[in-house]
Amino acid sequence: MKTTKVTIHTLRQMKERGEKIAMLTAYDATFARLLDEAGADVLLVGDSLGMVVQGHDTTLPVTLDEIAYHCRAVGRGARRAHVVGDMPFMSYQASHEQGVSNAGKLMKDGACHAVKLEGGAVHAELVQKLVNAGIPVMGHIGLTPQSYHQLGGFKVQGRDVGGRERLLSDARTLEEAGVYSIVLEAIPADIARDITAAVAVPTIGIGAGTGCDGQVLVSYDMLGLDETFKPRFVRRYETMGQRIKDAVQHYVADVRAGAFPSDAESFSIAENKATPTAMDNPYSSAGKK
Repeated sequence: MKTTKVTIHTLRQMKERGEKIAMLTAYDATFARLLDEAGADVLLVGDSLGMVVQGHDTTLPVTLDEIAYHCRAVGRGARRAHVVGDMPFMSYQASHEQGVSNAGKLMKDGACHAVKLEGGAVHAELVQKLVNAGIPVMGHIGLTPQSYHQLGGFKVQGRDVGGRERLLSDARTLEEAGVYSIVLEAIPADIARDITAAVAVPTIGIGAGTGCDGQVLVSYDMLGLDETFKPRFVRRYETMGQRIKDAVQHYVADVRAGAFPSDAESFSIAENKATPTAMDNPYSSAGKK
């Protein structure tokens, strides 16, 4: 059965129908395949990979080439989902020319369907140039992790005097510049609801309440891979970190006890010698009892 791809137009139609958008991060082909098959609409190859994959304290060290590498892997695993590549720190802030060049490189080398960049009205002109060049752009306002040091850490945004008006202005300006959706991160739920009502493009919330057109979480957080990390806005749908450790401990015990591999998981010279088949391929599941 043919699978209909999720596009920027699909997402706009989902907002118009009042159908919520489910977005998750993905960094490799295996996760992309699983998330895609489970029904995720959008897969974000986020610069969050710097923290959850590479082990950094912030997203700042991630490079454009690294994002492109992970985009290629995710693209090979996804069949239906819309794949978005994050523009990492200092890949677009220095100049519009730099931003257009690097976004084009990410689209070409990463084979993603769109790019995401952090920041509001300050990047409106760049957004226009990208859209004019045929590059779909997802905006991102509120808590912008690439501004970690400027913000003084990871803090909820919009609570200060004028915060609501500034965020609303940023969202409207980005929409006018041509973004097809906007991530709203770590802002009060009532402000996110106002923004969602004020713009025609879909809003994707993370720590922004239920009033957004969709939600996004880091997949590793949602699956509970790091038992020590549990922000207020994250709901753990599994405790995979502990389950993986349990499985590894079982494997280690079997290896040390000589219980793995069994005869059924081993090969013999005489086996199927006369009529070679797919069983000759050690990675094939053919012929399993």
